[in-house]
Amino acid sequence: MRLSPELLLRAYAMGIFPMAEGRDDPEIHWIDPRRRGIFPLDQFHISRSLARRIRRGGYEAVVNEDFRETVRACAAREETWINEEIFDLYGQLHDMGFAHSQEIRINGDLVGGVYGVVLGGAFFGESMFSRVTDGSKLALAHLMARLRAGGFTLFDTQFLTPHLASLGAIEIPRADYRKRLAAALEGEADFFRSPGEWPVRRDGP
Repeated sequence: MRLSPELLLRAYAMGIFPMAEGRDDPEIHWIDPRRRGIFPLDQFHISRSLARRIRRGGYEAVVNEDFRETVRACAAREETWINEEIFDLYGQLHDMGFAHSQEIRINGDLVGGVYGVVLGGAFFGESMFSRVTDGSKLALAHLMARLRAGGFTLFDTQFLTPHLASLGAIEIPRADYRKRLAAALEGEADFFRSPGEWPVRRDGP
C-alpha cells in the first residue's frame, strides 16, 4: 500500500519519519531515533571563511524555485534513502504547502540546497546537497536566518553528523525531543517571512 501525504504529516507530528534502504528499494521504514539531532536556532556557527563567502555574494538565496529538483539533487548520490515513492510524497507535501526548499543559485543554476517539512513552529530538515564549495552551508545559513525570522522554535535534523555538529547541531534524548516537538506543534510560524538583516551569529571578526 502506498503512503499518503496525510499519513506522512501525522507521522511527523508523532516524531517519526520515513526512509528507504536505497533508491531502488520499494520498502519504506519508519524511523524513531533514540537520540535526535536538532539545531538550536541561536547556535548556528558561521565560520570566518563562510562569513567571507556570504559577504562576497555572487549567488542568490531563494526558496521553492524548483523544489522537486532540489529533492532530486539530494538523492543524486551513491547511497540515498530517497526512493521514488518518497520523492513523490514530498512533492505532494510541497504542493500542499507543507514542504519547502532553500536553494542557492549561481547564474540561475542550482548549486546547493536543503529541503524539509513544516508543521506549526517546527521545521523537519530532510536532506541537503552541494554542487560547489560551501553550497549546502550557504543554504543552511540562509535557512536558519529564515526560520529565526519566521518564529520557528524547532529545527529537527533527525541525526547528528560531524558536519552538522561543526555548524552547531546537537543531539538530545528522544523524550526531550518529544517535549520540544509538542511545544513547537502548538506554535505558529511563517516560513516566508523575510529574514531582513543577517540574524545568525558569526564566529570571530
